[in-house]
Amino acid sequence: MLGDLEIDPPLFLAPMAGLTHSALRTLIIRFGGVGLLATEMLSARRLPSENEKVSPFLIRSFEEQPIAYQLFVTECKQLAPAIDAVQRFGADVIDLNLGCPAPNVRQAGGGSSLMNRPDKVKEIVAAARRLTNLPLTAKIRLGERLDKVNLLNFCRMLEGEGIDLLTVHARLRKESFCRTPRWEYIGFVKEHLSIPVVANGSISSVADAFACLEQSGADGLMIGRAAAKRPWIFAEIARAVYACQVDEPEVILPYLYKDMVELLIDRFRPERRLGRLKEFTSYFSENYSFGHRLWATVQSSKSMDEAWEGALRFFEKNEYGKFGGLELEQKT
Repeated sequence: MLGDLEIDPPLFLAPMAGLTHSALRTLIIRFGGVGLLATEMLSARRLPSENEKVSPFLIRSFEEQPIAYQLFVTECKQLAPAIDAVQRFGADVIDLNLGCPAPNVRQAGGGSSLMNRPDKVKEIVAAARRLTNLPLTAKIRLGERLDKVNLLNFCRMLEGEGIDLLTVHARLRKESFCRTPRWEYIGFVKEHLSIPVVANGSISSVADAFACLEQSGADGLMIGRAAAKRPWIFAEIARAVYACQVDEPEVILPYLYKDMVELLIDRFRPERRLGRLKEFTSYFSENYSFGHRLWATVQSSKSMDEAWEGALRFFEKNEYGKFGGLELEQKT
Protein backbone atom coordinates (compact mmCIF):
# COMPACT_ATOMS: atom_id res chain seq x y z
CA MET A 1 0.00 0.00 0.00
CA LEU A 2 1.06 3.56 -0.71
CA GLY A 3 -1.24 5.63 1.41
CA ASP A 4 -4.68 4.42 0.38
CA LEU A 5 -3.36 3.29 -3.01
CA GLU A 6 -2.75 -0.41 -3.54
CA ILE A 7 0.14 -1.08 -5.93
CA ASP A 8 -0.08 -4.69 -6.98
CA PRO A 9 2.27 -6.00 -8.17
CA PRO A 10 4.99 -3.66 -6.87
CA LEU A 11 6.31 -2.97 -10.38
CA PHE A 12 6.80 0.67 -11.34
CA LEU A 13 7.31 2.33 -14.72
CA ALA A 14 10.20 4.79 -14.61
CA PRO A 15 9.75 8.39 -15.79
CA MET A 16 11.78 8.75 -19.01
CA ALA A 17 12.05 11.84 -21.21
CA GLY A 18 10.58 11.22 -24.65
CA LEU A 19 9.45 7.70 -23.75
CA THR A 20 7.07 7.59 -20.80
CA HIS A 21 4.12 8.99 -22.71
CA SER A 22 0.57 7.87 -23.34
CA ALA A 23 1.39 5.55 -26.27
CA LEU A 24 4.03 3.52 -24.43
CA ARG A 25 1.98 3.40 -21.25
CA THR A 26 -0.94 2.00 -23.24
CA LEU A 27 1.19 -0.75 -24.78
CA ILE A 28 2.40 -1.74 -21.31
CA ILE A 29 -1.13 -1.81 -19.91
CA ARG A 30 -2.29 -4.09 -22.71
CA PHE A 31 0.22 -6.73 -21.62
CA GLY A 32 -0.51 -6.20 -17.93
CA GLY A 33 1.62 -6.59 -14.82
CA VAL A 34 2.45 -2.95 -14.13
CA GLY A 35 1.53 -1.62 -10.69
CA LEU A 36 2.15 2.11 -11.10
CA LEU A 37 2.61 4.11 -14.29
CA ALA A 38 4.48 7.41 -14.59
CA THR A 39 4.62 10.54 -16.69
CA GLU A 40 7.74 12.02 -18.16
CA MET A 41 9.54 14.52 -15.97
CA LEU A 42 7.33 17.62 -15.84
CA SER A 43 8.63 21.14 -15.30
CA ALA A 44 6.90 22.50 -12.20
CA ARG A 45 7.45 26.02 -13.52
CA ARG A 46 5.70 25.40 -16.86
CA LEU A 47 3.09 22.89 -15.74
CA PRO A 48 0.33 25.28 -14.60
CA SER A 49 0.08 26.79 -18.10
CA GLU A 50 -0.03 23.43 -19.92
CA ASN A 51 -3.20 22.12 -21.54
CA GLU A 52 -3.56 18.47 -20.55
CA LYS A 53 -5.64 17.72 -23.65
CA VAL A 54 -2.92 18.96 -26.01
CA SER A 55 0.43 18.77 -24.23
CA PRO A 56 2.40 15.66 -25.32
CA PHE A 57 3.65 15.39 -21.75
CA LEU A 58 0.17 15.27 -20.22
CA ILE A 59 -2.09 13.50 -22.71
CA ARG A 60 -3.43 10.28 -21.23
CA SER A 61 -6.34 7.93 -21.67
CA PHE A 62 -8.71 6.83 -18.94
CA GLU A 63 -7.11 3.38 -18.75
CA GLU A 64 -3.71 4.81 -17.78
CA GLN A 65 -4.01 4.47 -14.04
CA PRO A 66 -2.83 4.48 -11.36
CA ILE A 67 -0.24 7.01 -12.41
CA ALA A 68 2.49 9.13 -10.79
CA TYR A 69 3.22 12.61 -12.06
CA GLN A 70 6.92 13.40 -11.70
CA LEU A 71 7.89 17.00 -10.97
CA PHE A 72 11.14 18.75 -11.85
CA VAL A 73 11.34 21.39 -9.12
CA THR A 74 14.04 23.96 -8.41
CA GLU A 75 12.24 26.38 -6.08
CA CYS A 76 9.55 26.03 -3.41
CA LYS A 77 7.48 28.78 -4.99
CA GLN A 78 6.88 26.51 -8.00
CA LEU A 79 5.19 23.83 -5.91
CA ALA A 80 1.74 25.22 -5.09
CA PRO A 81 0.60 25.90 -8.69
CA ALA A 82 2.25 22.71 -9.96
CA ILE A 83 0.68 20.46 -7.34
CA ASP A 84 -2.68 22.10 -7.88
CA ALA A 85 -2.35 21.34 -11.59
CA VAL A 86 -1.43 17.65 -11.26
CA GLN A 87 -4.23 17.13 -8.76
CA ARG A 88 -6.65 18.58 -11.33
CA PHE A 89 -5.18 16.25 -13.95
CA GLY A 90 -5.98 13.25 -11.77
CA ALA A 91 -2.59 12.24 -10.39
CA ASP A 92 -2.62 9.26 -8.03
CA VAL A 93 0.94 9.93 -6.80
CA ILE A 94 3.31 12.91 -6.93
CA ASP A 95 6.98 12.08 -7.46
CA LEU A 96 9.89 14.47 -6.97
CA ASN A 97 12.83 14.15 -9.35
CA LEU A 98 16.02 14.27 -7.28
CA GLY A 99 18.13 12.01 -9.45
CA CYS A 100 18.19 13.08 -13.12
CA PRO A 101 21.85 13.45 -14.18
CA ALA A 102 21.16 15.30 -17.46
CA PRO A 103 23.42 18.38 -17.70
CA ASN A 104 20.60 20.76 -18.67
CA VAL A 105 18.52 19.63 -15.69
CA ARG A 106 21.45 20.00 -13.31
CA GLN A 107 22.38 23.42 -14.69
CA ALA A 108 18.83 24.57 -14.05
CA GLY A 109 19.24 23.57 -10.40
CA GLY A 110 17.15 20.40 -10.45
CA GLY A 111 17.53 16.64 -10.67
CA SER A 112 20.62 15.10 -9.10
CA SER A 113 22.14 18.53 -8.39
CA LEU A 114 19.67 18.83 -5.51
CA MET A 115 21.35 15.96 -3.67
CA ASN A 116 24.24 18.38 -3.11
CA ARG A 117 21.82 20.79 -1.40
CA PRO A 118 20.04 18.76 1.29
CA ASP A 119 18.75 21.87 3.06
CA LYS A 120 17.08 22.98 -0.16
CA VAL A 121 15.59 19.52 -0.68
CA LYS A 122 14.31 19.47 2.89
CA GLU A 123 12.53 22.75 2.25
CA ILE A 124 11.03 21.47 -1.03
CA VAL A 125 9.83 18.17 0.42
CA ALA A 126 8.34 19.80 3.51
CA ALA A 127 6.47 22.31 1.34
CA ALA A 128 5.18 19.60 -0.99
CA ARG A 129 3.99 17.55 1.96
CA ARG A 130 1.98 20.49 3.29
CA LEU A 131 0.37 21.06 -0.10
CA THR A 132 -1.02 17.59 -0.84
CA ASN A 133 -2.53 14.55 0.78
CA LEU A 134 -1.59 12.39 -2.20
CA PRO A 135 1.24 9.87 -1.74
CA LEU A 136 4.53 11.72 -2.14
CA THR A 137 7.52 9.84 -3.52
CA ALA A 138 11.04 10.69 -4.63
CA LYS A 139 13.63 9.20 -6.97
CA ILE A 140 17.35 9.57 -6.32
CA ARG A 141 20.74 8.23 -7.38
CA LEU A 142 23.48 7.14 -5.01
CA GLY A 143 25.14 10.56 -5.14
CA GLU A 144 28.39 11.97 -6.48
CA ARG A 145 30.59 9.34 -4.83
CA LEU A 146 30.17 6.28 -2.65
CA ASP A 147 29.47 7.68 0.80
CA LYS A 148 27.07 5.66 2.91
CA VAL A 149 26.86 8.26 5.66
CA ASN A 150 25.79 11.08 3.34
CA LEU A 151 23.46 8.77 1.42
CA LEU A 152 21.76 7.56 4.57
CA ASN A 153 21.46 11.05 6.06
CA PHE A 154 19.84 12.28 2.85
CA CYS A 155 17.39 9.38 2.73
CA ARG A 156 16.47 9.72 6.39
CA MET A 157 15.82 13.42 5.82
CA LEU A 158 13.44 12.56 2.96
CA GLU A 159 11.59 10.10 5.15
CA GLY A 160 11.42 12.56 8.02
CA GLU A 161 9.94 15.32 5.86
CA GLY A 162 7.12 13.14 4.57
CA ILE A 163 8.27 11.07 1.59
CA ASP A 164 6.08 7.94 1.50
CA LEU A 165 8.22 5.82 -0.83
CA LEU A 166 11.76 6.19 -2.13
CA THR A 167 13.13 4.88 -5.44
CA VAL A 168 16.90 4.48 -5.63
CA HIS A 169 18.71 4.24 -8.95
CA ALA A 170 21.74 2.16 -8.04
CA ARG A 171 24.40 4.23 -9.77
CA LEU A 172 26.42 7.32 -8.98
CA ARG A 173 25.54 10.53 -10.78
CA LYS A 174 28.34 10.28 -13.37
CA GLU A 175 28.00 6.55 -14.02
CA SER A 176 26.53 5.57 -17.37
CA PHE A 177 23.86 2.96 -17.96
CA CYS A 178 26.51 0.44 -19.06
CA ARG A 179 28.01 0.47 -15.56
CA THR A 180 26.92 -2.50 -13.42
CA PRO A 181 24.36 -1.21 -10.88
CA ARG A 182 25.20 -1.30 -7.18
CA TRP A 183 22.00 -3.00 -6.00
CA GLU A 184 23.57 -3.79 -2.63
CA TYR A 185 23.53 -0.06 -1.80
CA ILE A 186 19.76 -0.10 -2.17
CA GLY A 187 19.75 -2.85 0.44
CA PHE A 188 21.79 -0.62 2.74
CA VAL A 189 19.24 2.19 2.39
CA LYS A 190 16.32 -0.16 2.96
CA GLU A 191 17.84 -1.53 6.18
CA HIS A 192 17.71 1.93 7.73
CA LEU A 193 14.35 3.26 6.53
CA SER A 194 10.81 2.36 7.52
CA ILE A 195 9.20 3.55 4.27
CA PRO A 196 9.14 1.29 1.16
CA VAL A 197 12.29 1.39 -0.97
CA VAL A 198 12.09 0.57 -4.69
CA ALA A 199 15.09 -0.56 -6.74
CA ASN A 200 15.92 0.90 -10.14
CA GLY A 201 18.75 0.30 -12.59
CA SER A 202 19.34 -2.34 -15.31
CA ILE A 203 16.35 -4.54 -14.53
CA SER A 204 15.88 -5.96 -18.00
CA SER A 205 14.65 -9.52 -17.46
CA VAL A 206 13.10 -11.93 -14.99
CA ALA A 207 16.62 -13.05 -14.03
CA ASP A 208 17.61 -9.44 -13.31
CA ALA A 209 14.50 -8.99 -11.18
CA PHE A 210 15.33 -12.00 -9.03
CA ALA A 211 18.99 -10.96 -8.71
CA CYS A 212 18.12 -7.37 -7.79
CA LEU A 213 15.63 -8.44 -5.13
CA GLU A 214 18.12 -10.92 -3.66
CA GLN A 215 20.83 -8.28 -3.38
CA SER A 216 18.68 -5.33 -2.34
CA GLY A 217 15.68 -6.77 -0.51
CA ALA A 218 13.74 -3.95 -2.17
CA ASP A 219 10.00 -3.56 -1.73
CA GLY A 220 9.49 -3.22 -5.46
CA LEU A 221 11.18 -2.74 -8.82
CA MET A 222 11.18 0.24 -11.18
CA ILE A 223 11.80 -0.52 -14.84
CA GLY A 224 12.92 2.06 -17.37
CA ARG A 225 14.65 1.47 -20.70
CA ALA A 226 13.70 -2.21 -20.80
CA ALA A 227 10.05 -1.17 -20.85
CA ALA A 228 10.61 0.63 -24.15
CA LYS A 229 12.45 -2.33 -25.65
CA ARG A 230 10.05 -4.95 -24.28
CA PRO A 231 6.73 -3.46 -23.10
CA TRP A 232 5.70 -6.97 -22.00
CA ILE A 233 8.48 -7.16 -19.38
CA PHE A 234 6.12 -6.18 -16.55
CA ALA A 235 3.84 -9.10 -17.41
CA GLU A 236 6.80 -11.50 -17.41
CA ILE A 237 8.13 -10.33 -14.04
CA ALA A 238 4.67 -10.15 -12.49
CA ARG A 239 4.05 -13.80 -13.40
CA ALA A 240 7.48 -15.19 -12.53
CA VAL A 241 8.48 -13.13 -9.51
CA TYR A 242 5.20 -12.12 -7.89
CA ALA A 243 3.02 -15.07 -9.01
CA CYS A 244 0.39 -12.74 -10.45
CA GLN A 245 -2.43 -14.04 -12.60
CA VAL A 246 -1.31 -12.29 -15.76
CA ASP A 247 -1.65 -13.83 -19.20
CA GLU A 248 1.59 -15.10 -20.66
CA PRO A 249 2.67 -12.44 -23.15
CA GLU A 250 2.12 -13.23 -26.82
CA VAL A 251 4.45 -10.96 -28.72
CA ILE A 252 4.60 -10.42 -32.48
CA LEU A 253 7.02 -7.57 -32.95
CA PRO A 254 5.71 -6.09 -36.24
CA TYR A 255 2.19 -5.88 -34.80
CA LEU A 256 3.53 -4.29 -31.63
CA TYR A 257 5.37 -1.67 -33.67
CA LYS A 258 2.23 -1.01 -35.68
CA ASP A 259 0.32 -0.49 -32.43
CA MET A 260 2.87 2.11 -31.36
CA VAL A 261 2.58 3.96 -34.66
CA GLU A 262 -1.21 4.00 -34.48
CA LEU A 263 -1.23 5.14 -30.86
CA LEU A 264 1.11 8.01 -31.73
CA ILE A 265 -1.17 9.01 -34.60
CA ASP A 266 -4.24 8.80 -32.38
CA ARG A 267 -2.86 10.63 -29.33
CA PHE A 268 -0.45 13.28 -30.64
CA ARG A 269 -0.43 16.19 -33.01
CA PRO A 270 1.45 15.50 -36.29
CA GLU A 271 4.53 17.48 -35.29
CA ARG A 272 4.84 15.47 -32.06
CA ARG A 273 4.71 11.96 -33.52
CA LEU A 274 7.93 11.28 -35.42
CA GLY A 275 10.31 12.27 -32.63
CA ARG A 276 8.59 9.92 -30.23
CA LEU A 277 8.63 7.10 -32.76
CA LYS A 278 12.37 7.59 -33.26
CA GLU A 279 12.97 7.51 -29.51
CA PHE A 280 10.93 4.33 -29.12
CA THR A 281 12.62 2.67 -32.11
CA SER A 282 16.09 3.20 -30.65
CA TYR A 283 15.14 0.72 -27.91
CA PHE A 284 12.63 -1.50 -29.73
CA SER A 285 15.16 -2.22 -32.51
CA GLU A 286 17.38 -4.04 -29.98
CA ASN A 287 14.96 -6.99 -30.24
CA TYR A 288 16.53 -7.80 -33.65
CA SER A 289 20.02 -9.06 -34.46
CA PHE A 290 20.25 -6.46 -37.20
CA GLY A 291 18.09 -3.94 -35.42
CA HIS A 292 20.54 -1.12 -36.14
CA ARG A 293 19.15 -1.15 -39.68
CA LEU A 294 15.64 -0.49 -38.44
CA TRP A 295 16.98 2.20 -36.13
CA ALA A 296 18.94 3.90 -38.93
CA THR A 297 15.99 3.78 -41.33
CA VAL A 298 13.59 5.39 -38.88
CA GLN A 299 16.13 7.90 -37.59
CA SER A 300 16.79 9.20 -41.10
CA SER A 301 13.10 9.49 -41.95
CA LYS A 302 11.60 12.92 -42.49
CA SER A 303 7.98 11.88 -41.96
CA MET A 304 5.86 9.23 -40.28
CA ASP A 305 4.98 7.82 -43.71
CA GLU A 306 8.64 7.39 -44.56
CA ALA A 307 9.41 5.84 -41.17
CA TRP A 308 6.53 3.38 -41.42
CA GLU A 309 7.38 2.32 -44.97
CA GLY A 310 10.99 1.78 -43.93
CA ALA A 311 9.89 -0.29 -40.95
CA LEU A 312 7.69 -2.45 -43.19
CA ARG A 313 10.62 -3.17 -45.49
CA PHE A 314 12.71 -4.16 -42.49
CA PHE A 315 10.04 -6.52 -41.15
CA GLU A 316 9.67 -8.19 -44.56
CA LYS A 317 13.38 -8.97 -44.60
CA ASN A 318 13.91 -9.92 -40.97
CA GLU A 319 10.80 -11.79 -39.86
CA TYR A 320 10.06 -15.45 -40.51
CA GLY A 321 7.02 -15.47 -42.78
CA LYS A 322 4.74 -12.74 -44.07
CA PHE A 323 2.48 -10.75 -41.83
CA GLY A 324 -0.94 -9.64 -42.91
CA GLY A 325 -2.90 -6.89 -41.26
CA LEU A 326 -0.05 -4.41 -41.07
CA GLU A 327 -1.97 -1.71 -42.92
CA LEU A 328 -2.43 1.34 -40.73
CA GLU A 329 -6.02 2.10 -39.81
CA GLN A 330 -5.34 5.85 -39.78
CA LYS A 331 -3.32 8.08 -42.05
CA THR A 332 0.00 9.26 -40.69
